[in-house]
Amino acid sequence: MELPSVSAIDAESRQLALAASPFELHGGLCGWLAGGGPSVREWPAKVLADDALPAPAAGGALDELRLASAAQLADRSFDFALLLPDADASLAERSGALFEWCRGFLGGFGLATGSRPKLSDEGAEALGDLAKLAAAQPQSDGDEEDEEALVEIEEFVRVAVLLLHGDCVLAAQHRQKLN
Repeated sequence: MELPSVSAIDAESRQLALAASPFELHGGLCGWLAGGGPSVREWPAKVLADDALPAPAAGGALDELRLASAAQLADRSFDFALLLPDADASLAERSGALFEWCRGFLGGFGLATGSRPKLSDEGAEALGDLAKLAAAQPQSDGDEEDEEALVEIEEFVRVAVLLLHGDCVLAAQHRQKLN
């Protein structure tokens, strides 16, 4: 399932007066889902920890974002995608969006799992690395080497999210089937 466009997500989030960028929203949603939070239409209220927020319209960009993200995380083909600016955006814009995405992920993940999630050693290390990325600042300019490094970091984040989802959701489902 394809993610909706950044502009469609931004327009609907502005309409609902959500105080987060599309990148941070997607990161928060993915953190919530990877941590075992339910895929519900009211996800912005859960992810942004504000019960007063309205639920997105069924079939709107934010609802499509939820459905596509949940489907991508559950799909065993590893087709999970991060919502980030296009490759033609500046290095500063792309790295800043990735760091916002990571901040959102950590918030949503923490809300879903609580303070002591059951993680593998690799999952705990990945979560720590995501926290370091969330604290990073975007680089104003760079060269080809910096561009390649950003692509590698994006891939790391994608795989880390799948690992954490496996630890918190898939492992729990597997344990339930065994009992």
